[in-house]
Amino acid sequence: MTVIGTPETPHATRVLLMGSGELGKEVAIELMRLGVEVIAADRYAGAPAMQVAHRSLVLDMLDAEALRAAIDEVRPHLIVPEIEALATDVLVEVEREGVATVIPTARATRLTMDREGIRRLAAEELGLPTSPYRFVDTRDELVAAVAELGTPCVVKPVMSSSGKGQSVVREAADAGSAWDYALAGGRAQKARLIVEAFVEFDYEITQLTVRHVDGVTFLEPIGHVQEDGDYRESWQPHPMTAAARDRAREIADAVTSALGGHGVFGVELFVRGDEVLFNEVSPRPHDTGLVTVASQRLSEFALHARAILGLPVADAVETAPSASCAVLGEGSGVPIFGGVEQALAVPETDLRLFGKPRVEGRRRIAVTVARGDDVEVALDRARAAANALTVELA
Repeated sequence: MTVIGTPETPHATRVLLMGSGELGKEVAIELMRLGVEVIAADRYAGAPAMQVAHRSLVLDMLDAEALRAAIDEVRPHLIVPEIEALATDVLVEVEREGVATVIPTARATRLTMDREGIRRLAAEELGLPTSPYRFVDTRDELVAAVAELGTPCVVKPVMSSSGKGQSVVREAADAGSAWDYALAGGRAQKARLIVEAFVEFDYEITQLTVRHVDGVTFLEPIGHVQEDGDYRESWQPHPMTAAARDRAREIADAVTSALGGHGVFGVELFVRGDEVLFNEVSPRPHDTGLVTVASQRLSEFALHARAILGLPVADAVETAPSASCAVLGEGSGVPIFGGVEQALAVPETDLRLFGKPRVEGRRRIAVTVARGDDVEVALDRARAAANALTVELA
């Protein structure tokens, strides 16, 4: 039986949120609705989840000593990673000592911290179909891998997110610039890359998978558009053949079962005809799943909160045709939004302004979501709302 105390009392159920971006903000809100005390941590002050949490901490979460000190200070019941850049050995240690439960597990967090761990698990241990790939540590190894796999191919840092450092090599001569770009965009100063043969696919989906006390629940597939390796639009449900749908769920079940634990997993898949290839998995709510704040009675964030607390999620699968559209800020400064009333005047539309304290370069700072009689109508509405927003960087 799940027992939840009262926040900011000795009986509180405490969650330490490791990473406090826009997805963490939604998770924090859902946990707080259920009476959980949330402590939000990130490497910079004023991150979105910090703005709604009971308390916040600023630290370098790749610093093992700083991370362990934060955990010892907070004494959380649950540690909920929302980013990959963590000192995962500390989480393994904390879990082994019984200090706190790591969501979904410390092993899952360690394996998915970089693309090498999860790709080797999926392809080499589980035998799941993936694109051909090579891991490289030097510029010369990258050049050799590009020659072996052919062009076009995709080059990514083993540690990065939201498309940072990811590029497509269309000619062998571009390998050097891809190396420089990947190193600049990677995390943790790790000069290791994955080179993937380019896969011709009909579409790509996110198969949100919820592992909970009563078993496994698969949500309706989410279609999405990526640009520069980062999500721009998503919609739910995405049409699939029965065979492809079943295979997507088989693959999602296999990889999330191997990772273990409870919570939402975002399994990224390439689909061509009835064939499904594994791409990546996030052991947490997925950015393309922002569409679920419109499409489902329980969003992926609400489902994550329920699952990690040991609560039922049985009625999670009903879906209304919906779409989301990311809003970007580009330049340098503090975002200021205009056109909010025009955006919300679009029928059956809502939005989330993330509250990111500053933009440097290009950054996702808001999202619009909409419902419709079908996903095409929903997409048109989400795009119209996004186009109505204006962004000034002060």
